[in-house]
Amino acid sequence: MREIISVHVGQCGNSIGYKFWEVIVAEHGINVEGLHCGEDPCQLKGINVYFREVDSETRNSRYVPRTILADLESGVFDSIREKEFGKLFEPDSFVAGSSGAGKNWAKGYFSEGLELSSRILERIRKEAEDCDCLQGFQIVHSIGGGTGSGLGCLMIERIRDMYPDPIISTHTVIPSPKVSDVIVEPYNAVLSTNTLVEFTDTCFTIDNEALYNIGMFALKKKQPVYGELNHVVANTMSGITAAFRFPGQLNGDLRKLAVNLVPFPRLHFLIPSFAPLTSSASVSDLIVQIFDPKNMMADIDPRKGKFFAVGAIFRGKVSAKQVEQQIVQLRHKNESYFTDWIPDGIKTTVCDISPLGFHKTATGIMNTSAIQEIFKRIVNQFSKMFERKAFLHWFQGEGVDEEDFTISEFNMNNLCDEYHIYEEAEIESGDDEDTGSSVS
Repeated sequence: MREIISVHVGQCGNSIGYKFWEVIVAEHGINVEGLHCGEDPCQLKGINVYFREVDSETRNSRYVPRTILADLESGVFDSIREKEFGKLFEPDSFVAGSSGAGKNWAKGYFSEGLELSSRILERIRKEAEDCDCLQGFQIVHSIGGGTGSGLGCLMIERIRDMYPDPIISTHTVIPSPKVSDVIVEPYNAVLSTNTLVEFTDTCFTIDNEALYNIGMFALKKKQPVYGELNHVVANTMSGITAAFRFPGQLNGDLRKLAVNLVPFPRLHFLIPSFAPLTSSASVSDLIVQIFDPKNMMADIDPRKGKFFAVGAIFRGKVSAKQVEQQIVQLRHKNESYFTDWIPDGIKTTVCDISPLGFHKTATGIMNTSAIQEIFKRIVNQFSKMFERKAFLHWFQGEGVDEEDFTISEFNMNNLCDEYHIYEEAEIESGDDEDTGSSVS
């Protein structure tokens, strides 16, 4: 069994991380004591990917998450410990500082975060030693605040240095000015993206703006609360990881996922989608919905870019043959929205185990050049403040040079240019006709 170590950083990362564990604990039939109480033997076949078995010599083995929860203040941990599955985490899985990052990337990366990093790495090392064949790390964080961005980036770089071969995959919450009270979010996000480009293998981008729209329009909430939105993200993460955790018609792991979806090393920013968000749906409806912008975790219009590669993970009693037929039809109908130099750009996986509360679900993972919309949105906000050197002294006081901002901005603009170049590559081959169809 190939294990994955999950690392949650910052208030947002730990809140989403807890919801993720809440969902998959129920799927694997684990109770609040860590004991398996389910009746389906399939629940235990891949449980060691995310759970570590303790007291295995006794009749009732306990399962605890392979996870490290890190934050520069302990408030979110107090909340997690009080929740239903709070006792499931081992006490030394929590690694907390005492002062917080003050929404400042530099404090999370240099000063406060640097002091805490050695304790986190020691805990990661112990978890890795308990693995038989470590396949990778799953980092959950936000890049809008200080801890998830600064400390999160520091940990990504240190993990890559300690473990150069295992896959590093992140679930990264992208900030949005519509749902935030942090003025320096663009600074934090641009500095963080520089690390994500260079040191991660796959980055699942979760856009706060898209989540807010899902809460408002799909879930019909007048004022969506974080708990509800985090649950949507957790269901999506559960769908992405289902093929790692359960037996199915087609199985995979982190490396197979990356090989199929990342055509060039730097273009590894993936957009997840989930269906159904509300009522149940047929296979054909699920396929349509995962390509619908309203179901995507990023506020983009996919028709403004090209799909390089797409992963579609189906769960429940689903016919693999039917899935393939529907996918071929969709691919043919929307030919103009896929790059012609990747001939078979949609990979499907079927997992027989349906998630709790659903008969059938589909999780999409899109690698599309349309994601540059998000990066351009962030870098434009960054440039407006950076031109006036606004708020820079807070970052410079913690060790960031002005040159670091310039390099990060340059790297982010280069990333947008790369997406544009590969998007336009097929136009040079002569396919420049606009059919006027839409992804449906």
